[in-house]
Amino acid sequence: MVCQACGTPVGEGVHFCPKCGAQVVMVQPMYARPPIPMYLPRVQRNLQTLGILWCVLGVYRVVTGLIGMIFLRAFTTHNFGNDAWMFGGRFHGGFPPVWMAGLWPVIAVATIFAAALALVAGYGLLNRRPWGRIVAIIAAILALIKFPFGTALGIYTLWVLAPGASGLEYDAIADRS
Repeated sequence: MVCQACGTPVGEGVHFCPKCGAQVVMVQPMYARPPIPMYLPRVQRNLQTLGILWCVLGVYRVVTGLIGMIFLRAFTTHNFGNDAWMFGGRFHGGFPPVWMAGLWPVIAVATIFAAALALVAGYGLLNRRPWGRIVAIIAAILALIKFPFGTALGIYTLWVLAPGASGLEYDAIADRS
């Protein structure tokens, strides 16, 4: 404790300053000092969120791909092989074209690849694998064309992981075991 008048250090329980004679009053602070905010670098702040979002995007791609394949299969095979089109009538004409029947396996492969890449990127980031940053950057570049969710996540991922300083930071926190 110090004297408020002259700044001389005084002992506990002393009511008057030994140097200037002023009354020493113990002052309680009205407010506690706010905690000093710790600054976390960009990668460390956003890595967990990125990993979770990539896993969510992978599951989303599986679900939307399955729905798309089911719809395309039903559309191209006239209601799953039943030659009577919806509502019992015959479907006549050259639509849908024959080449569309071979399109659903292509969608299946693309869906599996995109979902697997997103899930691997999420796993690599969540577990801080050394290869996680590279896979996430590749997935982000490929996801940019998948508007709106892929585009948003791709931009966010590239903002966090693409700068050179982010590479050094990710290498420092990557699990090397």
